[in-house]
Amino acid sequence: MIENRYNVIIVGGGIVGLAVALEITRRLPRLRLLVLEKEAGVGRHQSGHNSGVIHSGVYYKPGSLKAKLCVEGARAMVEFCHEHGIPHKVCGKVIVATQEDELPRLEELLRRGEANGLSGLRLIGPEELRQIEPHARGLRALVVPSTGITDYATVCGKYAELIESGGGTILTSSAVTNLRRGTDEIAIETYRGAFFAAHLINCAGLFSDRISRMGGEMSETVIVPFRGEYYNLAPESSSLVRALIYPVPDPDFPFLGVHFTRRISESVDAGPNAVLAFRREGYRRSDFSLRDLGASLAFPGFWRMAAKHWRSGVGEFHRSFSKSAFVRALQRLVPDVRENDLVPGGSGVRAQAVKRDGTLVDDFHFVPSGRMLHILNVPSPAATASLAISRAVVDMAAQHFAWR
Repeated sequence: MIENRYNVIIVGGGIVGLAVALEITRRLPRLRLLVLEKEAGVGRHQSGHNSGVIHSGVYYKPGSLKAKLCVEGARAMVEFCHEHGIPHKVCGKVIVATQEDELPRLEELLRRGEANGLSGLRLIGPEELRQIEPHARGLRALVVPSTGITDYATVCGKYAELIESGGGTILTSSAVTNLRRGTDEIAIETYRGAFFAAHLINCAGLFSDRISRMGGEMSETVIVPFRGEYYNLAPESSSLVRALIYPVPDPDFPFLGVHFTRRISESVDAGPNAVLAFRREGYRRSDFSLRDLGASLAFPGFWRMAAKHWRSGVGEFHRSFSKSAFVRALQRLVPDVRENDLVPGGSGVRAQAVKRDGTLVDDFHFVPSGRMLHILNVPSPAATASLAISRAVVDMAAQHFAWR
C-alpha cells in the first residue's frame, strides 16, 4: 500500500529527478521519499530522447554551474556506468571549423575547455583530422578525447532500481494537478489522489515552470519547447563516421548545430535541427497543444527572443522541411554524405527557459522557495551532469530545508 505522507516528494521521474532521489536515499536514508512521475515509466521524455553523449564540458563558460557540474558529472557518469555494467565508451570527438570566421571561436573553445580542467585537448589540421575521421573535412579541428557515449534510458532504469532498493518510492502515472501550501506541509494533488510532504523538489523538466507556478513561485522565466529532429545514417553508410563529429557552434545560439553521433548501439545519428515545438512533448511536426503554443506566443520574452534569433530560426525551420537543406548542412562536415545515405530518425524536445527580456537562460537555474526547491533550467548537458547536479541540489536543499 502506498503511503500518502513523506518527508520529501520529487516531482518528475526524468534523469535529474531520479538522480536527486538517489542522492537523497544515499545521504539521508531516514527521509521518507516519493518520486511522482506522470508517465507510465521513468525517463520517457528528455532523458530518453537524446543521443546518449557524455559531454566533456568544453562549451560552457568557465565558472558557470554548467561547466563545473558537466566536468564533474562526466567523470561520475563514466564511473557509474562502469560500476553497474551499463554500456558506455569514451570515444572522443572532433569539433571542426569549416570556415575562416570559425577559427577564433574554435580557439576560444580550446581556452574554455582548458579553463574548465579538461585534459588532452588539442588543435589539429586537415591531415590529422582525416586520420581520425577519414570522411570529415575542415580547416582545423579541436580534439576532445574525454567525450563519451552511453544509453541514458538504461541509466534512468538503474537509478530507479537503486532508489527503490534504498527505501525510496517511485509512483508512475501520477501527474500533478495542483499544489496547496500549508503551514507544516505541502499537499500535492495527482490523478491518483493527494500526497503530503514537508518539502518538495520540482524536477518536472518541460513542465517545471508550471509546477513552480502551482506552488506560488512567480518566476520571470517560461519554458519554451524546441524540437530537435534527427536523421540516421543508413547501415550501409555508417562507416562515414567513426565517432562524433561536431561543427563550431554559434556563440549566440544555445544549440550545437547539426552533427554526427555514433551511438552506443553503433547506429549513427545525423542532426538535430532546432525548431519551435507546438506542444511541450511535441516529437512530431503534427503534435499540437493550444495551451502549450498559446503559452509560448503569449509570453513577451518569446517575441523578443524571436526578434534576436530570427535568422537562425528561419534556417532551422527550412531544414525541418527540406531534406536537401539538411544534407547541405551535414556536408559542411562530411562532404561524402548524400540524401540517400539518410533515413528518418527520432526526435527530442529541449526545455529551454526564456526570460521576459528574451534572453535564453544559459546556465542551470535552481530556485528555493519556502518548502519547495524548483529546478527551472537543466537542459543539455543535464544527463551527463545528473549525478553532479544531484549533489548540488541536495546540498542546496539540505541548507534551505535545514536537513541533517
